[in-house]
Amino acid sequence: MALTCGQGVSLPAGNRRLAQEVQTLEVRPPRTEAAQQPATATALESVWLQPADLKACLALDGIALGGFWTADQWRTELAEPGRPCCGLRGSAQLLAVACGWLVVDELHITLVAVHPDWRRRGLGRRVLSALLQRARSAGACHATLEVAAGNGAAQSLYSRCGFRTAGVRRRYYRDGDDALVQWTSLERQDADQPPG
Repeated sequence: MALTCGQGVSLPAGNRRLAQEVQTLEVRPPRTEAAQQPATATALESVWLQPADLKACLALDGIALGGFWTADQWRTELAEPGRPCCGLRGSAQLLAVACGWLVVDELHITLVAVHPDWRRRGLGRRVLSALLQRARSAGACHATLEVAAGNGAAQSLYSRCGFRTAGVRRRYYRDGDDALVQWTSLERQDADQPPG
């Protein structure tokens, strides 16, 4: 059974260094003020990120999150086998990423980012779904994350994927915002999926 939330991708388990599972997704590109013509569909490639993707990850992190992680943090994230990172590429550019740490039977989601021009198109849900599926396939029973109390868009995404708030970390973020600690049961989500 595949673990998805909404129309998330489902990628098989395996070593990301040995396999680059790819699934083609059709998504409409962003419309700009200058281009009022109908947007054409763009194929997005879903991939498990590797150390060679460092520059693309830094670029997306910078534009989407203001440089949340340093180059050294990204290097570690991309090199460790217990830290899966799913990405979506379109037009040779990394547009979305979701990363996490697998610890015993739990996935700790460390980052979800979507290029600002591509938000509200389901890309965050797709990379998060792929990451949750990978964790479930690796034996994780639960997933957890922290989300800023003021980040309504992220809270909405996580809620649609089954996450619920279990606690608060006061003044957790650099700007002083509180973090909501959220959890979901991967077993429950798997059981809720239709057979097939």
